[in-house]
Amino acid sequence: MGDFNHPDICWRDNTAGHKQSRKILECVDDNFLLQVTEEPMRRGAMLDLVLTNKEGLVGDVKLKGSLGCSDQEMVEFRILRAARRAHSKLTTLDFRRADFGLLRDLLGRIPWDKALEGRGAQDSWPIFKGHLLQAQERCIPTKRKSSKTTKRPPWMNKDAPGQSQTQKKEAYRGWKQGQVAWEEYREPVRAARDQVRKAKALTEISLARDVKGNKKSFYRYVSDKRRTRENVGPLRNEMGDLVTQDMEKAEVLNAFFASVFTGKCLSHTAQVTEGRDWENAEPPTVGEDQV
Repeated sequence: MGDFNHPDICWRDNTAGHKQSRKILECVDDNFLLQVTEEPMRRGAMLDLVLTNKEGLVGDVKLKGSLGCSDQEMVEFRILRAARRAHSKLTTLDFRRADFGLLRDLLGRIPWDKALEGRGAQDSWPIFKGHLLQAQERCIPTKRKSSKTTKRPPWMNKDAPGQSQTQKKEAYRGWKQGQVAWEEYREPVRAARDQVRKAKALTEISLARDVKGNKKSFYRYVSDKRRTRENVGPLRNEMGDLVTQDMEKAEVLNAFFASVFTGKCLSHTAQVTEGRDWENAEPPTVGEDQV
């Protein structure tokens, strides 16, 4: 937050007139920040900005008038603290501690030919499912599903970045316990920071280089970096009024879907020809170019 003094920036259209202002916009976009100040200050210009990397963290931004003889507006905002995170009671399979050898052995002992003899797919499925769940209960333990995101960042691996982070944690633990001097702790910290920066840069370069052939990885990385989530904005109903409530927006979308949906049978629907000898007919020829 602060007085950035760039009155030529239009935050609504994300445009700027001067070079330095365009650099500010590029920096905000590159770091996935969100500007939450909406009211203009002095002479209709928006100078005091509040930037956040998480939607919903800052709210109730208001202008409170000038302080004394200053021509600057005071900006008041509230940092919204999240509610206490509830501990998850869901359980999930812990495949890291699973005994797949025993699982294959248990399923291999079952005489599948006799167990499924004379049964169709509908009747065979419950039998197969029951044996599989029994073997799963013996071979794969369960664990409490964590409410925290435990996914490793894409640049983290078991080589230099991972080892340097481990050395950093060990050095920090020793320094807190008084077993390691500050100078000895500082070196692993610098090494870990340099390794992480290099790993991040190499990952981003590779994603940008291969974006045409691997778009999913690129956009997955971008979405993980973003803290803000796009919501459905205000919609205009049939009467021309803007609706902002979730239930009202759902009704508008549902009404539009119903208006364009049709249940009529299309004219080009394939029809089955009666009286044709399908068993003796030659199969159709499908070429690679047609596929």
